[in-house]
Amino acid sequence: MNLFAALPVAFVRGEGAWLWDTQGKKYLDALAGIAVCGLGHAHPAITAALCDQAGKLLHTSNWYQIPLQEQLAERICKLADMDNAFFCNSGAEANEAAIKLARLHGHQRGILTPGIIVTEGSFHGRTLATLSASGNRKIQSGFEPLVQGFYRVPYNDLDAIRQVGEHNKDVVAVLVEPITGEGGISIPDAGYLKGLRQICDERGWLLMLDEIQTGMCRTGKWFACQHEDVVPDVMTLAKGLGNGVPIGACLARGKAAQVFKPGSHGSTFSGNPLVCRVALTVIDELEKGKLAQRAAKLGARLLAKLKEALGQVAGVKDIRGRGLMLAVELDRPCKELLQLALDRGLLINVTAENVIRLLPPLIMTDDEADIVVRELASAVRAFVEQATTGAKEQLSPVGGRA
Repeated sequence: MNLFAALPVAFVRGEGAWLWDTQGKKYLDALAGIAVCGLGHAHPAITAALCDQAGKLLHTSNWYQIPLQEQLAERICKLADMDNAFFCNSGAEANEAAIKLARLHGHQRGILTPGIIVTEGSFHGRTLATLSASGNRKIQSGFEPLVQGFYRVPYNDLDAIRQVGEHNKDVVAVLVEPITGEGGISIPDAGYLKGLRQICDERGWLLMLDEIQTGMCRTGKWFACQHEDVVPDVMTLAKGLGNGVPIGACLARGKAAQVFKPGSHGSTFSGNPLVCRVALTVIDELEKGKLAQRAAKLGARLLAKLKEALGQVAGVKDIRGRGLMLAVELDRPCKELLQLALDRGLLINVTAENVIRLLPPLIMTDDEADIVVRELASAVRAFVEQATTGAKEQLSPVGGRA
């Protein structure tokens, strides 16, 4: 189906932070499959785990115990300070599970129409419930009627959340990204997550954090909420958990961990031996390489060098980031930069129309990071120059419009 406006390139091989196309050209990957391949491409330990497990057992279904699933739940819950886990196949499915959990929790408390507070600029997935929860009109358009039961407030605005709570007694949870991904790498004020935790505790709501893009060491901690020492009631994960193998997770603690009972939720493929073996290997490699600390250090280096290279370039509004989740915001739409960067052997992404999003692999070297800065700066300058030249060419010799 005609769903993806793919760039004119196809990759056939990868190694570390690099990819090679069908013509043999080499590209530096500063997107990592949209924050998925944190360990880079063709990681030896991931390859070995995949091959070994494929030769043993792929799938049995959850009618039976799956020891690897139990091991993964124990490992990931210990890292996140959570009590239990449901494994699924994607971030959208993880958020679907969280939404269902919150609604069931509300019904168990006698609330007939439980509501969830969500934020503008958020992105939680493309299923009907998760796109309804998302603060992105573009992905909702044409799919009405949307799922009801969501109260939308501005991101990074605690007062707005308090006001919704004052006027709506059916609220049972808040669902928020610690840093928005698709929404343009918006980093909230210090204390925002702690404020959310306090509001939820005061009102008996569940705090549900979508760590699908921010989790698994991406921001310099295992999970972005750990920058503020906040532990949610529900946490959703995907992307970097499988390094390219499709897996998502919905983690819960305390009262939220007791909501689901056998039959409440499920999935045919969830937590099969193959994906759990890979996810366990991902955790091993993240721990062995101390990649949370590495992401923090390399992210600070990239941020400083991006500001040095692009801070004074016309049209650049802001340069921001946390760990290896970085953004260069321009004052105009800049989708053309995808091709300009590709021509220079660099893979980037543009989100929210005018935000260059960088999500490089956590294993990227300092030298490779310097290449990212150099080639991105070259592409941005070329884009700005083209835009300036194009604007001048629209003017007649006497200064009127052509």
